Amino acid sequence: MNWDDTKVFLAVCRENTLRGAARVLGIDQATVGRRIAALERSLNATLFLRTSDGYVLTALGEAALEAAQNMEHSAQELQRRIEGLDDRLTGLVRITTTDSMAIDFLIPAIANLHLQHPDVRVLLEASTHRLNLSKRESDIAIRTIKPDNPDLIVRRLARWPVALFASADYLQKHGIPERGSAFAGHDLVVYQPYIVEGKELTLASEPITRGRIVSTVNSSLLMRRSIAAGIGVGELPVYMGEQEGLVRLWPQQPRSTPYDVWLVTHADLRHTARIKVVIDKIVEVFCAVNPS
Repeated sequence: MNWDDTKVFLAVCRENTLRGAARVLGIDQATVGRRIAALERSLNATLFLRTSDGYVLTALGEAALEAAQNMEHSAQELQRRIEGLDDRLTGLVRITTTDSMAIDFLIPAIANLHLQHPDVRVLLEASTHRLNLSKRESDIAIRTIKPDNPDLIVRRLARWPVALFASADYLQKHGIPERGSAFAGHDLVVYQPYIVEGKELTLASEPITRGRIVSTVNSSLLMRRSIAAGIGVGELPVYMGEQEGLVRLWPQQPRSTPYDVWLVTHADLRHTARIKVVIDKIVEVFCAVNPS
């Protein structure tokens, strides 16, 4: 198996259809089908069963998958090490982060970067989905959860308290929730992953059993805009709530866990010139907002 065939094979394994693999690879479906057929002929083996549910690996295909994954890992490691020695201030840097981090920090950092290094291009993806840095899905990640992969270099950019906020209009209509009331008579905006993960639902360490959840959101940007629209009371990192002009409630009762922001990159890329200058600009912007 050569590497080009391996990439096609892995795409079909992961997507289970020729169409899905073609979309991932950026080629047409017929080409994917021809490449798989040619690969099977060259190996004199049937790698997939063609079923109504898509392409399913045979026993030989399962064995080939393990070898293909090892080849992919080696190719990714080779690419990372070569790029890690690249001292040119030109080329693409891929960053993944959340929508709020992108708007508040990454876009200003990219603007500063472009003034000094116009040949460095940035692909910025705002998503709650965590891309895999080891597989080169991204070069830099700005995350709110610290990864534990020893191959990754991690730096904390910020730590903010998380507090309860509401809009002035909401408070005019509903008043301030009373501590100890479990939000009786109040509308609430809640972070959707907390519900999915089955976590105990509290806001500012207060149970919400007597409140009414009127909206759930899956990102901090949606949370801050929902609270600003007067939909209900919700939690935000203090800097976000203040930036939106919201009213902080119960200032002496923040959430027990702070909001940490981590910059993550792969160890093999830490000396790549274009990645290093991007990281420097990101750190500058965070330091300006969070000098401590």
